[in-house]
Amino acid sequence: MAKDFDLYERELWDGRAAAYERGFAHVTRYMVGPLLDAAGVADGTRFLDVGTGPGFVALEAGWRGAAVSAMDAEPGMAETARRNVPGLDVRVAVLPEVPFADGEFDAVAGNFVINHVGDPGRALAELRRVLRPGGRLALSCWVMPGSGVLAIVRQAIEEAGVPWPDDIPEAPFMEYGEAVAFRRLVREAGFGEVAVEEVSWEHVVDPDEWWKTGALSRVGTNGVIVGRQDAKTVARIKGAYDAIVSGYPAKDGRVALPAHALLAGGVR
Repeated sequence: MAKDFDLYERELWDGRAAAYERGFAHVTRYMVGPLLDAAGVADGTRFLDVGTGPGFVALEAGWRGAAVSAMDAEPGMAETARRNVPGLDVRVAVLPEVPFADGEFDAVAGNFVINHVGDPGRALAELRRVLRPGGRLALSCWVMPGSGVLAIVRQAIEEAGVPWPDDIPEAPFMEYGEAVAFRRLVREAGFGEVAVEEVSWEHVVDPDEWWKTGALSRVGTNGVIVGRQDAKTVARIKGAYDAIVSGYPAKDGRVALPAHALLAGGVR
């Protein structure tokens, strides 16, 4: 029987801050600039970084001159963000909890966090609450179901004949991982001037390093599934992974893996 999604997420990310910073954070970092642009973050902006992770969004917002606060559900992530952004005001809180006052911020942004909450609508309502009238929201998420860099390990798991575990829940956000549905979700939370665009880029990486990141680090559900298998099954998944990766452009031992995300913006 599948677990409660929010409970599963807390177990999934517990103690994974360092592994995330070494691996997946290098993919999601591509969206930091576009996210802050969509939120209108500039000198003097009172800004909240939701799901700060290693703090890369908060760091760039500070470079732009914003007054930055941050939050993350995982204490290890909050600690990492404090290390990377000295003096950062970062709180540990699980969406939809947002431990800030009504109208406290000019801009709120979350980089690949809305797809990790059990009730995206309630989370959006809370993010709207802490924005001043006219304040801007910006959120990124993966195009779903995942493709390219996000889906290679999942595809290898499937091709190796490993079934999806009964106790792992599907993300409630799955139905919103395309532009029309994501736009509707943000509008229904009360935001105006809602726009959603698809952003694509290439993540160039050593394929063995990406195998470690996506399969052996236990970051994300794919990593959890691979981590449960015996050595023979892991080798079978790795063989399928190698075959899949060989189909992507390669140079100097690295491959260019496509990444596809959605970027949503709106105004309170």
